[in-house]
Amino acid sequence: MILAYDGSRIDGSAYTAVVDLAHRTPGWLDGLISAWSAYGLALFAVLMVAGWWRARRCGPEAAVQALAAPVIVVLAYAVNDGLKQVVREDRPCQTLHRAVLEACPAPGDWSFPSNHAALAAAAAAALWFVSARLGAVATLAALAMGASRVWVGAHYPHDVAAGLVIGTAVALPLGAALHHRPHALARRLAATRLRPLLSEPGA
Repeated sequence: MILAYDGSRIDGSAYTAVVDLAHRTPGWLDGLISAWSAYGLALFAVLMVAGWWRARRCGPEAAVQALAAPVIVVLAYAVNDGLKQVVREDRPCQTLHRAVLEACPAPGDWSFPSNHAALAAAAAAALWFVSARLGAVATLAALAMGASRVWVGAHYPHDVAAGLVIGTAVALPLGAALHHRPHALARRLAATRLRPLLSEPGA
């Protein structure tokens, strides 16, 4: 038997209030939030592709920063998921036995911290170094993603808050380090088969 942490002692009452509110909300709104919770991460991929497409016009250094964004997101996910395996917090739907919008994951699919929130926050933080406009859009989307994960019953509020913090804490220093020293990496990539990704055709 695997010992698991009970996170309901932290903010179980807040979680219960949110999922109960979800059951009193019109079905169409619950449907929209559930769809965003399940598929919204695709938006961050679209934003990163858009950032790279735009950055190619600004030079190899900008393109390198944009290409680094998904790599940074993967690293943030690895850190977040590693912590998840250490803490081993049961999902709130398992501990509190509430009816929720999203199917309750099987035991062993740990809750703390939220991978969705960490991925969204890391993408948003990385995109700020690519484009302030894309970063702002991604930040709002990351907050909406975090809120949706509580709404559908997948996470406690503290799971989401921790995921947002971890994703940001991993992405910001990595993005900043690359932002201040992109030239060497751009020169290295320009000497590889990845060179076409650094500028528009014919540039």
